[in-house]
Amino acid sequence: MAATALTPALAGSKGETDIANSHGRFVWYELVTTDMEAAKAFYAGVMGWSARDASMPGLPYSLLTIGDSPVAGLMALPENARRMGVTPHWIGYVGVDDVDAAVDQIKELGGAIYVPPTDIPNISRFSVFADPQMATLALVKGQKSGDAQSSRPDKPGRVGWHELFALDWEKAFAFYGELFGWRKAESHPGAIDTYQGFSAGGETIGGMFTKPATVPLPFWLYYFNVDDIEGAAKRVEAGGGQILYGPAEVPGGAWIVHCADPQGAMFALLDRRSRKAIGYFYFERTASRDPADR
Repeated sequence: MAATALTPALAGSKGETDIANSHGRFVWYELVTTDMEAAKAFYAGVMGWSARDASMPGLPYSLLTIGDSPVAGLMALPENARRMGVTPHWIGYVGVDDVDAAVDQIKELGGAIYVPPTDIPNISRFSVFADPQMATLALVKGQKSGDAQSSRPDKPGRVGWHELFALDWEKAFAFYGELFGWRKAESHPGAIDTYQGFSAGGETIGGMFTKPATVPLPFWLYYFNVDDIEGAAKRVEAGGGQILYGPAEVPGGAWIVHCADPQGAMFALLDRRSRKAIGYFYFERTASRDPADR
């Protein structure tokens, strides 16, 4: 089950994160971890983020920022969640026009509700759910306006892509299309399966595909923009994280890396700058990999 706490994030953002009028768009991200201080240090080294305390009584919470602008939230994994087997993870919030109506629709479509619709007075209403294939996301309807995350998908340090590892991407797309109104975007046939892009409000924001059998569970992966994929990958390892895949080139000429932070939360890096090669690091890491690993 996902643990989440949007209250301090929005209360501490001074209205800089727009979650109003954002139906179907990702508007916020949180890292739930077992060591907040270690996570702050790791992501500061890899992404250059700063941290700002936004704790509330009984709830330690930090905002990860670029300058004064929040990028994501950071909170401790609750002890009861640990006992249930929840591990450190990133979770994304998708804006909706009506949280309660969306929750009813999720139930009708076969999803599960982990956190029922919950009010944050004068700030937002949110819920956490799993799709029918058990990948987890959060819903939010906000009452603030300002600088939307979704309006900066190409800026360094921010999320530039959202990717679903599904049990069956076609069934997953049908679910999310019904729930959020997502549309099919460009698709890429692969050696094993199709990679299907999806759009919200006319903007392509992510992709989904049927996960390989070696990936144990469906999940959402978030790609943070970087300017130097090779340097960022080296910073991941220097900070105690792991490179799980890449750096590797994807259609269109961008480069990606899949990573795990020192506490085990998975995330990804995205460098949209095209280039023919990025040096020894790429060949050392990926030359012997089976393309099906992707």
